[in-house]
Amino acid sequence: MKKTVALHNLGCKVNAYEMEAMEQMLAEAGYEIVPFAPGADVYIINTCTVTNIADRKSRQMLHKARKMNPDAIVIAAGCYVQAQKDMGKIDDAIDIVLGNNRKQDLLFVLEHYKKEQGQEKEVLDLEKPVEYESLQLSSTGEHTRAYLKVQDGCNQFCSYCIIPYVRGRVRSRKKEEVLEEVKRLTENGYQEFVLTGIHLSSYGTDCDDSLLGLIQAVHEIPGVKRIRLGSLEPRIITEEFAQAIGSMPKICPHFHLSLQSGCDETLKRMNRHYTAEEYLKGCELLRKYFDHPALTTDVIVGFPQESDGEFQQSRDMIEQADFYETHIFKYSRRQGTRADRMEGQIPEAVKTQRSHVLLELGKVHKKKYMEQFLGKEVEILFEEKNQIQDKIYWTGYTREYLKVAVLSEKNLENQIKIGQIQGFLEDDTFICTI
Repeated sequence: MKKTVALHNLGCKVNAYEMEAMEQMLAEAGYEIVPFAPGADVYIINTCTVTNIADRKSRQMLHKARKMNPDAIVIAAGCYVQAQKDMGKIDDAIDIVLGNNRKQDLLFVLEHYKKEQGQEKEVLDLEKPVEYESLQLSSTGEHTRAYLKVQDGCNQFCSYCIIPYVRGRVRSRKKEEVLEEVKRLTENGYQEFVLTGIHLSSYGTDCDDSLLGLIQAVHEIPGVKRIRLGSLEPRIITEEFAQAIGSMPKICPHFHLSLQSGCDETLKRMNRHYTAEEYLKGCELLRKYFDHPALTTDVIVGFPQESDGEFQQSRDMIEQADFYETHIFKYSRRQGTRADRMEGQIPEAVKTQRSHVLLELGKVHKKKYMEQFLGKEVEILFEEKNQIQDKIYWTGYTREYLKVAVLSEKNLENQIKIGQIQGFLEDDTFICTI
């Protein structure tokens, strides 16, 4: 009888890609993939450590797995366990620790554990140079859009961030491997591709390549209809870069530029290597070469020593940048980072109040951006059927990543159609006719 494996992912799109690669690896080796529920022989939790909340969720899922089957093998993979370098901190609920850059060894480690019946707790030291971890996909959990992990690691060392310590230095995937995976996925029906990484903008800096060169190569593959880019460093948006991607019709006008603060003094304390003015210039360049691009961002509120005046500068900046979506995070102290040791930690109540202000502002700007599309024709890639307000709709996304719903009895899955937006079905969903 086949051994059963249940998997659960926490965290970013890179984690999600790695989880799907592990799932594919297990299935090809003869394991049966089952829901994350009681009774599995093996549980794999791909953990996250970006915030204290992520740590807590990781621990909770590990203990949940152990309770669902006390006799199962529980594997903790990824960033949370990578951060626990003192092996005495590894939770008793865990049988196997699979740190970052060891996920490719999953089958070997699992078989070795079964033979030896001993705890596997080796975690690679990612502060030393390591090669890019070879993981591949031929299909994904989504049926129309494929995420491509093309880069790992980060050299930025923002003062609040633990990620460079748990992901290691920048490592780029070979362009040939990326293109082979894209071709394989297009043969399996995928039309939209999202290039992603821990610090995507640094792709190629460790070898003789560049992110722009990779984008151009993916763009030339015939089966590719859409390309989205993961989170970008503001400094990569030069005139040359914006003009180049603006000339590629497959690039979706949907860009995430991580801001974190609109105040130059706060940005310095964060060790972010740009100014508010330089950030706004990047937004202007994207709007120069794309028609109504959807610009999204991340902002941290309550960073150490953030005064009322500095917070107001962030608020004014968000107003000026006019984002489609603004993701707000309250600063979370991470042991081992410089920001954790800074004086002037902000009370939780102040963080909550500032977060509320920016969340409300974000809602206003999102509605404003979406209203521009009322009555317009848009290109939609349909994904799935959904029940909304007691009716069955086909839903999909425009090139700007606006959600659209269409009443149709036809199967529209993975089809690209031109439709006209009629109005709002829900706050974040348009009703459309095709």
